[in-house]
Amino acid sequence: MQDTAFKYKLNVQEDGKVELRVPLPKGTRVAVFVVKESEDDLGDLVLAAKSSLDFWDNSIDDEAWNNA
Repeated sequence: MQDTAFKYKLNVQEDGKVELRVPLPKGTRVAVFVVKESEDDLGDLVLAAKSSLDFWDNSIDDEAWNNA
């Protein structure tokens, strides 16, 4: 059996209340995880991942692998 995950980004309301509607029939058992969203958008990690790809883009390495 495969589980389906739904992700919702919500703001906590007064008294710590969070309310949402899910596309599941009444009576369906669910597990709920509440995680505080980081204020960092992870942009620095995305930039680091992109810059490390430049290592693989070089003509010397391409020539060596093309002739292997």
